[in-house]
Formats: sequence, C-alpha cells, structure tokens
Amino acid sequence: MPSPRLLTLAICALASIAGAQSRKRPPAPPASRTFTTAPVTIACPQMLGEGVATHRAFCGIQAGTDPLEGAIVRLPPHRGPATLTFDLHNRHTYSAELVDSGRGFTRATATIGVLAMNKTLLTRAVVQTEFRRAADLFDRVTAGAGMAGVKAIAPIGIEPVTLDIAEGISAVSILGEKLVIVGAGTGETITGVGRPIAVVSNVRLRYRQAPKRR
Repeated sequence: MPSPRLLTLAICALASIAGAQSRKRPPAPPASRTFTTAPVTIACPQMLGEGVATHRAFCGIQAGTDPLEGAIVRLPPHRGPATLTFDLHNRHTYSAELVDSGRGFTRATATIGVLAMNKTLLTRAVVQTEFRRAADLFDRVTAGAGMAGVKAIAPIGIEPVTLDIAEGISAVSILGEKLVIVGAGTGETITGVGRPIAVVSNVRLRYRQAPKRR
C-alpha cells in the first residue's frame, strides 16, 4: 500500500494538471462548412426603383473611378472566397412616340467594373442590347411612392455576372466605365464621371461564415 506521503504527492500532481488545463483558452469554434446564399444589401447612389413585373430593386450604375462613389456591396465576415452574383442591364429611355414613328431603334453596349475599395479591378462585365419595341424591355419601373404609372427609364437586357471575392475583402464597388449608344443615324460614347452607364439587380452572395471571435 502506498505511503501517505506518496498519496499526497500524487493528489497534488493531479490537481496541478487539472488547474493548468482549466486555465487554457477554449478552442475557437470551427468555421461553418456549409455555404449560405442570400440577397445582399447594396448602397446605391442612384436607385432607379422597383420593377413592375419582377419586383426587383434596380440600381443605377454611374461612370467613375473612385470606389467610394460607386454602388457599394458590403460582405459579411467569410471564410475562404465568397461568390458574388448580380444581373447587369442596359439603361433605356423609352419613348412611345419614337417607337410609333419607326425611330425607336437603339443598340447599347455598357461596360462596368467591380473594384475592391483600394481601386484594384476584380472583374469587368459588358451587356449589349437592341431596342425596337416595348416588348424588348426587361421590365418597367414604378414611378414611386404615391405616384401612378411607370418611369421612362427602364432596364433592358440581362447579363449574369459572377466573381469570387477573396477572404480579406469586406466590400466592393460597382462603377461604370463606358456606354456606347447607336441609334438611327446617330452614335454616342459616354464616359464622363457621374454619367449613367448601366443598371444592376438581383445582387446575391454565396459564402461560408467565418467563426465568431471570442
């Protein structure tokens, strides 16, 4: 049988080990292994309005080079790359008079860029459309709260855009680069800062949630 002194030493050693273990920080919770796909709030400097048929929120994209002046999408904390998707549309000014007179044709090509907030270009996207009649429009936009009818400005065409965003990036900005419009015997290229270039809608994000900090 062990002596009382040996028993006392063994008990003290076990107590010391238990105390050291209790002082260790609990392990960080593991990152989620499942992906979350959800709509994302976009800080839009020029909100066009809500679609009559699709009920989408359409955001106008203006030309510029400063990410702070673009349509900003803020990302929640995520583990690994997050996938941002949205639909890109041209911006058309509808005129029933021009359509009825046979002078309503236009071909539009809009180019936009998605930038990190440090001005790094992440991707570029282009949408090209042709308009001849009202049925060519993607949707019409409500006139606004308390107002009847629809706006003359409407989205046309649809170009899905997808890009992966690295883990360390918490926000991106969508800015217009160039809009080329060709009409019946006319042509125009728009690049000036602040000029309307395109429209985006259906902004969504697929990501894995980062573990919460203790």
